[in-house]
Amino acid sequence: MDALLQQMINGLTLGSVYGLIAIGYTMVYGIIGMINFAHGEVYMISAYLAAITMALLAFFGLESFPLIILGTLLFTIAVTGVYGFVIERIAYKPLRNSTRLAPLISAIGMSLILQNYVQISQGARQQGIPTLLDGAIKLQIGDGFVQLTYTKVFILVASLLGMALLTYVIQRTKLGRMCRATQQDRKMASILGINTDRVISYVFVIGAAMAALAGVLITMNYGTFDFYAGFIIGVKAFTAAVLGGIGSLPGAMLGGLILGVAEAQFSGVINTDYKDVFSFSLLVLILIFRPQGLLGRPHVAKV
Repeated sequence: MDALLQQMINGLTLGSVYGLIAIGYTMVYGIIGMINFAHGEVYMISAYLAAITMALLAFFGLESFPLIILGTLLFTIAVTGVYGFVIERIAYKPLRNSTRLAPLISAIGMSLILQNYVQISQGARQQGIPTLLDGAIKLQIGDGFVQLTYTKVFILVASLLGMALLTYVIQRTKLGRMCRATQQDRKMASILGINTDRVISYVFVIGAAMAALAGVLITMNYGTFDFYAGFIIGVKAFTAAVLGGIGSLPGAMLGGLILGVAEAQFSGVINTDYKDVFSFSLLVLILIFRPQGLLGRPHVAKV
C-alpha cells in the first residue's frame, strides 16, 4: 500500500509537469490547428537556461533559495518566450497559408536545428545541477512510510499556480478573450479588429513560458539533462495533450496528471525499463479508440 501511494505522489509530480508542457501543444493546436513539434526542444533549452542562470547566481554569491529560484524562473521564462516567438515567426508564419504538411515538416526541421544548436554550443555530455532544496516529509503508513520531498512539494505547488494563472489569463483577461475568439473563428476575429497574427505569436510565447516553468521544475527534481531530453518528454507531453483532448486546456492538465500517475504505477508494479514503451502504447490506443481525448470534442467531417 505504501509503495502504491509513493508512486502516486511521484506520478502526480511528474504528471503536473507533463501538463505544463502539454498546454503548449494544445494552445497552438487550438489556435492554428497544427502541432508544434519543436515544443519539446523549447523545454530542453529551458533546462539549460535554468542551469546556466543558477550557476551565474551562485557565482555572484546568491545563496537564498527563494531568490535563486525566482531569478531563474524569471530569466528562463523570458528567454524561452523569445525562442517561442522566433519559432513561430520562422517556422510557422511564412507557411500559414500553405498546405498543412509544410508547417509540420518545418517544425520538425526546427526541432533538429535546436537539438544540434544545443549539442554544439553546450556539448553532447549529460549536464547536471546540485540539489537546491533538501529535506522531506515522511508519513508512517502501516509498517512502511511515504516520503514527500520538499522539492516535490515545490513542484506541485508551482505547477498548480502556473496552471491557475494561465486559466485566469485565458478566462478573465482581454488577451484571453482574443485567444478564445481566434480559436473559435480566426477569420471573423480578424474582421472584428483582432490582430490574429499577434495573438498567434502570443500563444507561442505563452506555450514556451509554460515549457520553461516545466524545464526549471524537472531540472530541480532530476538534476540531469542533455540535448536530447526534449524529444522523449515532448512526445509524452503530446500524449498527455491527446489523452485529455487536444485543444482543451483542462484536458491538457488532466491528461498530464493521468499519464504521470499511470507511468509511475507501471514503473513501480511492472518494470521501469519499459515505462516509455507504456506511454507510447497508451498514445496509440488513445488515437485508435478515442482520438478526440477525454475532454475533447469529436470533429465531424464536412461533406
